[in-house]
Amino acid sequence: MKAAEVHGMKDDELVERVRETREEQFNLRFQHATGELEDTTKVRALRRDVARLLTVAKQRGIDLDAELRHP
Repeated sequence: MKAAEVHGMKDDELVERVRETREEQFNLRFQHATGELEDTTKVRALRRDVARLLTVAKQRGIDLDAELRHP
């Protein structure tokens, strides 16, 4: 995911993408711990995507804790 893509998202899209990416990151970490994950570069890429999304959300002043608590 490129930074331009993240900056072009609406606030609700951004929150949903954070939710999806964190869930995917959890699943990859679980697969890595159990030895099922073959391509470990995905873990690093997702970690960077989450950081990128969180940075843009913080710049926009979105309260992700409140947004992610209420689906």
